[in-house]
Amino acid sequence: MSKAKNDNKRDKISPDLDTPTDMSPEAVNRISASLNTLLADAFALYLKTKNFHWHVSGRHFHDYHVMLDEQSDAIFATTDQLAERVRKLGGTTLRSIGQISKLQTIHDNDEDYVPPREMLRELMEDNKHIAAAMREAHKLCDDHEDSGTAGLLETFIDETERRTWFLFEASRQEGSNAA
Repeated sequence: MSKAKNDNKRDKISPDLDTPTDMSPEAVNRISASLNTLLADAFALYLKTKNFHWHVSGRHFHDYHVMLDEQSDAIFATTDQLAERVRKLGGTTLRSIGQISKLQTIHDNDEDYVPPREMLRELMEDNKHIAAAMREAHKLCDDHEDSGTAGLLETFIDETERRTWFLFEASRQEGSNAA
């Protein structure tokens, strides 16, 4: 890396955090930005899933309560891996709730009451949204030959699709194949 490019990179990253990498500064910046948005969305989806877990009611309470707790745990488990991947690449990651709120693309739900089926459908759509964003991030990783991040995203895409499937199946109308 030339001194000029390295100096430019150091303008954005503290020299104490400047992780060595063979990736270009552009690749580090673009992939880090993409992963930080995914990370913000993971935190937003985690909290929304927990919100619905805490506030679900009705005859399927137990099943939904347990499923949403399991899903929120799985979502939260991705956050450290996403953040650490950004650091491994030489980028910086999220530092605050404020930064999460600026980057998240998942919409909060602050309603006083959400019917259980609507909760499941909303979470299903949010998980589909995140899977699509992960696929876009994967393409970016492929473009920059970042197989480490691409592999991590492949696992997370599969886990997200599993959550989507479970939410879809749990939200079907009884006695019908219709969604």
